[in-house]
Parts: sequence; C-alpha cells; structure tokens
Amino acid sequence: MKNIRNFCIIAHIDHGKSTLADRLLDYTGSVTDREKQDQLLDSMDLERERGITIKSHAIQMDFEYKGEKFILNLIDTPGHVDFSYEVSRSIAACEGALLIVDAAQSIQAQTISNLYLALENDLEIIPVLNKVDLPSANPEEVTDDIVELLGCAPEDVIHASGKTGFGVDNILAAVIERIPAPVGNVDEPLQALVFDSVYNPFRGVETYFRVINGEIKKGQKIKFVATDKSYFADEVGTLKLNQVIKQSVKAGDVGYLITGIKDAREVKVGDTITDSANPTINPIDGFEDVKPMVFAGIYPVDTDEFEELRSSMEKLQLNDASLVFAPESSAALGFGFRCGFLGMLHMEIIQERLEREFNMTVITTVPNVSYYAFTRKDPDTPVIVNNPTDLPDPSSIDRVEEPYIKATIITKSDFVGNVMSLCIEKRGQITNQTYLTPERVELSFDMPLAEIVFDFYDRLKTVSKGYASFDYTPIGMRTSKLVRVDILLNAQPVDALSALIHADNAVHIGKKMCEKLKELIPRQQFDIPIQAAIGAKIISRETTKALRKDVTAKCYGGDISRKRKLLEKQKKGKKRMRQVGNVEVPQEAFMAVLKLND
Repeated sequence: MKNIRNFCIIAHIDHGKSTLADRLLDYTGSVTDREKQDQLLDSMDLERERGITIKSHAIQMDFEYKGEKFILNLIDTPGHVDFSYEVSRSIAACEGALLIVDAAQSIQAQTISNLYLALENDLEIIPVLNKVDLPSANPEEVTDDIVELLGCAPEDVIHASGKTGFGVDNILAAVIERIPAPVGNVDEPLQALVFDSVYNPFRGVETYFRVINGEIKKGQKIKFVATDKSYFADEVGTLKLNQVIKQSVKAGDVGYLITGIKDAREVKVGDTITDSANPTINPIDGFEDVKPMVFAGIYPVDTDEFEELRSSMEKLQLNDASLVFAPESSAALGFGFRCGFLGMLHMEIIQERLEREFNMTVITTVPNVSYYAFTRKDPDTPVIVNNPTDLPDPSSIDRVEEPYIKATIITKSDFVGNVMSLCIEKRGQITNQTYLTPERVELSFDMPLAEIVFDFYDRLKTVSKGYASFDYTPIGMRTSKLVRVDILLNAQPVDALSALIHADNAVHIGKKMCEKLKELIPRQQFDIPIQAAIGAKIISRETTKALRKDVTAKCYGGDISRKRKLLEKQKKGKKRMRQVGNVEVPQEAFMAVLKLND
C-alpha cells in the first residue's frame, strides 16, 4: 500500500487539465502510440466536440521512481461550475490533488472553489503552473498569486506545459514525494466507497469504487449498505485505459466491479460496499447530497415513450448522480419528469445525452428554480413551488420567498463597471469588492438564483470579453415580490410557458415573450391571439395573422352581394375552426424565453 498514490486534477475550466493528463499518461507509458489521441480520457463525443470535461475519468498508471515501482490512480475532473458534484466525488476518493493554474489567465473563481473543496477533505495540494510556454504567459506574477492563495513557498509551484510535456517529470516526482500513501488495513472487514458507475447494456451496471479497508475478491458475496442487497462479485479489476481483470483489489486501490445488476436504482453513488458474511460496522460517509439549482420539465415528444424515457433517465442518473427527477404531468405536454439540474449547461448536456445515447427526442420546458409560498391561513408552513402552476391562488398568499446565492466574480479591473451594471440589472446587491492585484478584482454579490438561471453566464462572458469567471454558493431564501405570468394562446393557457417573475419586470418580460412567440408560432388558417396575463389581467398582446385564401377569386364581375356572401361563409368557417383549433407550439418557443435579450 505504501506504493499507491491516489490523486485528482482540479482547475478552472480551460486551464489545461485534460491535456496535462494526456502528458502524464504518455510519460508513464500507460498508452501505446496507437492509442494516443488528444483529450484521451474524455470518452464522450460531446466532451470532444465542446472541448470540456463533463465526467470525471479514473485511470491507473504504473511508474518506476528511484528503482521502486509505484501505482498512481489519477482522476481527471471537470472545471465548469455545473459539474462541481463530479469534482466533490473525485476528491472523496483521493489523498492529494494537482491544482492547475493557467500562466496566462491566473487564478479564476472555480480554481478557488475547487481548492476549498479539496482543503475541506484534507487533501495534499500540489500547485502546478500550466501553459508556461505561451507568449502571453506571466509566470512570475501568477506564481505570486498562487503563493498568496495557498501560503506555500514559490519553489513548491511546479512550472509545466501540457502541450510540450515540459515539467511532467517534476509533477510525477512531487506526486510520489508529497502526496501521502493511502491509510487502511487489508485485514479488516471490507469497506469500499462507490464514487461512480456506468451502465453497460451487455453486462449491467459497472461500479467504480475505492477500497478503504479490507479487500474485494472475485466471486466474493458482497453487500451494498444503502440498499441492503447482496450480490456476487462476478468480476473485479483495475481501471487502465481498458479494464484489467484481477483476482482481488486491496485497500488503498481504485477498481471496478461487475455484479450483473440490471436495475439502475440498485446502485447509489456514495454508497459503501462491504462483505456480506462479515460486514463493516461503520459505513463511509458518502458525499453531501446534491442540491439542484435549476428545475425544468422533460417530456417525451411521443407520449407513448414515457416508460422508455424513465428507463433512459435511470441509466443516465447512474452515470451522472447529480441529476434528480420525479414524475409530473402537464395539461399541454402530457406525462413527463420534473428534473433538477446543477445549472443551464448541465441541463443542455443531459438533453443532448438523452438524444445521443438513448435516441430519445424530448421537449424541455422553461427552466426555473424552487420557491416557497406562504399562505395567510398557515403563514409558517411553506408550500414548495417547483412549477409556476403549483403557486396557490394569489388572493390567499401571504408572501413568496425565493432562493438567493452569493455570487463571486473575478474579472479584470477594466470591466468592473460592466459587470456591476449587469448584476444590478439582475437584482443583485454588491456585498464586497477586493482588488486581488491592481489588474484583477473579486466582486461579491447577493443575487436571486432565478436571475442567473437564464442567460446570466453568457452575458457575463460578453460584457467582460470572456475574462470574468463566476462561481456561486446558496445562502438561503428571502422574501420577494413575485407574480405568475401566464401565456395564453388562442385564449387557452399553456402551462409549460408560465413563469414566476419579479413584479417590477413582469410587464416588460410578458411583452417580450409575446413578441418572441409571435415570430416562432407558425401561422394557421385563423388569427391566433398571444397574450401574457397576470391573474385575470392581460398585460400584453400580439396577434399571429391568419393565412388567407382569396375565396372571391372565382367571382368576377356581378353584384357585390355575391362577394359578401362568400366572405361571410369563410368568416363562419374561420370562427368554427378557431373554436376547435389547436395551436402547435414548436420546441423553440419553450426555449425562446431564455433568449429574450438576443
């Protein structure tokens, strides 16, 4: 065990984690020339296309250092704030972390939040200054920033380049010398932490675990503590680029387990695996429960595919434990699921994965957050409002509370004014402003979560020319003046387009929604009124004009009454059509609400 090292790579998005992981694999000879490719650990097409890491990826490397053989278990983690749950799980399975900082961009918001996550778990931090070969790199200044943040010595910061492979030998030496070996006892009862799982259509659920105490052998009868179910370990092994079958995986090591479980609900990430005959008495504390930030409905386009969608979501949840969902129904869309996501990018990725990996075409409703409504009858018990349609009757409401977050934005000093005006427009209150260096400022705001759900992140990047980084933590609920804006099409309310909006912005947003829908809803044979309403009061209206057929074309010459007769007949037909006519709402209309500022 003294020759095992478990470590993860943490950084802000785009600071070069995956590229550096590629170089570590090259240097230790873990991949052959034939297997080499960029972003080797990013196995999903989506990750390659977007150049981001979505899943944590575990891989084992063998390395000889000063004549001794070492086993290094590396976990490459995502950098985007929406996937921070993946990072927290990777950290729980490690003893050390490489903190990567881009020499050109310096420390960003997500660098700091991932660092705190690692420090809370008592990980040994090795700072690495990446991209030192770039012409725009500023190694001395950024090294000073790292020293100030970590309180380490300047010589502890390793200079490296993921592109050229410079400094990789120093990183591996530091991993072996600075990161402690795992502590654990092979002779104690089996105790292993499940940190990830994936669904294999041929072999059932593959569970990835880290053994804390004892060992897990092939053929052993094991038990999952949370579900209290026992299985036989059909196959155990370690995770190289391909799975390597072993007879047993001992304390301190990371491996995979196949038990032939076919039901996705029977494996929970954060669970403890133990021996069925000789169970451990103290299960491991898993990770904190995930708190979804953004809620949206996901519905199958074809209502017959509801059960298929359910099983796809369960399989996806195995691979992404931060996805939370519960069944719900909508008058406009039929049966579907109310899903909780960690952010807008997370929601987009889930929708895309459902389409690619499970061939499910889905409709996603307007995202929103969870509110608390208090009625006059019972002003102490909150009614949880996940969907605007759950809001009690406005006349009976005492107050509505919405979730607030503490937003931390790090940006260049040139963009402070732009960032401030954006945050104030989104109902933010500035709480702190700190100059980290003369060039870089850290701004703290208290903001309603609902305001950042839509397009905040994109607009922040625009006003700061891509230089602002953003991170947030929830700070509880606060009372707000909120109203429900309903959209009526042809006088019928479409529940999937309702939104809870602050009273000051309601009229403006209602007007914009109507204008946007007018562009997107296809014309019918009859006029379609598009209205925004608060309760019974209509606050805005647009009309999609009818497609007209010229019924008087065949009527040449003759008395005017003949023309009028034909027009009257057409008018009656239109009236009847309008009473029974259904207005088809395209998927773009549901998502248009998010892009009202475009």
